Amino acid sequence: MKLQMPALLLKYRAFILAAAGLAVLTLFNYDLGMKALGNAGSQFIQMLLIIPPVFILLGLLDVWIPRETMIKYMGEGSGAKGVILAFVIGSAAAGPLYGAFPVAAVFMKKGVKFSNILIFIGAWSTTKIPMLMFEFSALGAKFAATRLLVDIPGIIIIAFLISKFISKEEISKIYKSAETLK
Repeated sequence: MKLQMPALLLKYRAFILAAAGLAVLTLFNYDLGMKALGNAGSQFIQMLLIIPPVFILLGLLDVWIPRETMIKYMGEGSGAKGVILAFVIGSAAAGPLYGAFPVAAVFMKKGVKFSNILIFIGAWSTTKIPMLMFEFSALGAKFAATRLLVDIPGIIIIAFLISKFISKEEISKIYKSAETLK
């Protein structure tokens, strides 16, 4: 299906507005505009280096791990083992947070419980092993352990509260939209 020009402009409006803002900034302050452009280019290159491996791993996850296995270990009846597995996978993951969302979509396709997906995203963003190693060395064991002891229950509580406050119909819509992603 070919997009018509207004639909194309609407689809990419955020990018167009950002590019226009960068152009205006560069007109008023050339050095700052070039610095911003350099930073944007650097972030774009970093994203290009991270996204392909994430999608390769997602493809392997999708093909190699049967849906039944994911349901058994992280689905509705998984209990504590699903929570622990969500934490382990999220904490061991590498890359920025935007890499977690395609993984979460594959988890949805595989039947992972909604609260376990939220725990996985929370662990990815908060309890990464390299970050903990840095905290232990730079900020001390007391700080790192305290933060971890606050974050783990916090992530679990937030995940369960969100999954309780969002209606089953809304969760079902989220899962259905994940199914349509390719």
